[in-house]
Amino acid sequence: MRILGALCAVLVTIGVVAPPPASAAAGRDPAGWVAPLSTRGRYIVDAEGNRFKLKAANWHGASGTWNGSGDPADPASHHGGEIAYQTPLGLDRASIGTVIDGLAALGLTSVRLQFSNAMIHDANPVPDLPANPQLRGLTPLQVYDRVVDRLTARGFAVILNNHTTTSRWCCGLDGNERWNTSQTEQQWQDDWLFMARRYAANKRVVGADLYNEVRRSVFEDPGWGQGNGTDWQRASRQIADRILTEANPDLLMIVEGINWTGLPVDGLPHGRPTLEPARTLSHTLVDSGKLVYSAHFYGYTGPNHSGATGIGETHDPRYRDLTPQQLRDVLYRQAFFVSAETDKHYSAPLWISEFGEGRGTTDKASRAWFENFLGYLAETDTDFAYWPAVGFRTAGEDDGWSLLAWDGAGGRTDILDGTDWRGPAWRRLIDAPSRTGQIPPAEHWSLLDLDYGDFPASRAMRAKPDWDPGARKATCPDGQRLTGLAHNGNRGLCTGTLATPGEYTTVTDESSVDTDWARGYTKRQCPPDHAVVGYSVEGAAVSAVLCGRSATPLGHHGRTAWFDRGDNRPGGEPGGDFASGHYKGQCTSDEYVAGVAATTRVGSNGEPDALLCRS
Repeated sequence: MRILGALCAVLVTIGVVAPPPASAAAGRDPAGWVAPLSTRGRYIVDAEGNRFKLKAANWHGASGTWNGSGDPADPASHHGGEIAYQTPLGLDRASIGTVIDGLAALGLTSVRLQFSNAMIHDANPVPDLPANPQLRGLTPLQVYDRVVDRLTARGFAVILNNHTTTSRWCCGLDGNERWNTSQTEQQWQDDWLFMARRYAANKRVVGADLYNEVRRSVFEDPGWGQGNGTDWQRASRQIADRILTEANPDLLMIVEGINWTGLPVDGLPHGRPTLEPARTLSHTLVDSGKLVYSAHFYGYTGPNHSGATGIGETHDPRYRDLTPQQLRDVLYRQAFFVSAETDKHYSAPLWISEFGEGRGTTDKASRAWFENFLGYLAETDTDFAYWPAVGFRTAGEDDGWSLLAWDGAGGRTDILDGTDWRGPAWRRLIDAPSRTGQIPPAEHWSLLDLDYGDFPASRAMRAKPDWDPGARKATCPDGQRLTGLAHNGNRGLCTGTLATPGEYTTVTDESSVDTDWARGYTKRQCPPDHAVVGYSVEGAAVSAVLCGRSATPLGHHGRTAWFDRGDNRPGGEPGGDFASGHYKGQCTSDEYVAGVAATTRVGSNGEPDALLCRS
């Protein structure tokens, strides 16, 4: 969000919600795309494999942005204790259809639609919305339903965005810093399962944007890979898998990077990690074609600047302070690498789900930032969502940032009305050449992580998870096979294809060893025509391997890949560094792992030391 502030406009209510009205939005829309969406390499594709670019904007308000007095885009005009309009902005001044017409005229294909957890449970009717009398008496969630239905019936893709927990403006020290600062993680998961199921029949509801701008609370930083209650990487992976397996297998799972850590004061460590942690610990989901990474960029923030004023970040440059080349370098490092580097475990589509600048901005640096940033989005053919889509004009003044704005009489301005300095840059972005048509399937790499517990990435094995009792267990996503392993046993890498009919074997001994391919070492080898699809460890020691039977015969020519004293990986390091700081062994892309050998010498920990690579 573009304002770092804490505002007091909270409704704490409970209620029972009815199911949404039946939607006619299924199948092909007027633009010709076919739901649901998935991913292939760096691109999002529709059900026929054609590229679908998220040219989106944020239609905010349902998360409680506006409290009914003052300007909804100006937090200084909000006052605690007043009624919160938990509805998408503009509906008191323009009909739903009129707003959607405006979005379509701007060249958009999709909408990021905010909600708060409080909105889901609010059983009170919304205040009257004069331009939409048909919404009278409905709860905020029922209004949200109507907006979703109208957007998707028009052909827009809708991404559900859990923007806040309580209903208020985002994003400061306000109790909404993490998914579990104002509620339990269990409640957050339950609410997501509810929302995913609620719109499961509407295939143009295409994505779940899991939480907005995860950031530091007063006393705690969010983490990435620590395995505790503030670990965003763990929490987002777990809820994504639950949504895909329990509620709605069609949704894209959208994971935003970490927005802020540390105290933003000169001399103390602080910064915007964004997606940089994914380079060493990425997300592996039960469905490898459903992950999208996202990030937010505003000119007034920076790689080490929160965007807050008066706090003491006087020595940290903002993005608008950087030269064009410095800006490109920083953007690539913080986020754009995930879509630019296409053969790594972290490779995925990137969605810049918030960026923006004010219509009334006169500052040269801010204007230059906007031009340069939109130019980089166009050059890299990156999916995007502008903040915000809809705003108000009050007493003849625009809120400044929105693409569309209405006054009290229903008069409208928009970014392409010829009076907005942002218009030419927006038009260049919307009309920029983009990849279209069929996107061929791409090899996908999946990272396995046993640092803090089991890692069941296989749908099939989630039904029988304890295949090696007492050990930590990792399994590749269905259809993939193990290709690499780290010396400490905690991290693995999966790729390729393995057509299995659901037959799995746990190997704990040497009963299937056919040659002494690692003399003096304990070898756990799969039976013929099986490949390793999982492994287990106790401490650092290999306990067992999980073998999946191939539906087609596998080759038996083999070699031993040792990695006890250094890396042993194919040239070019396909898949990327999946275990930073540890020795790694990896088979080539045309080989499969048939066995794992572990040391048995005195004083060792039983770590894996070699792979049997066969083709």
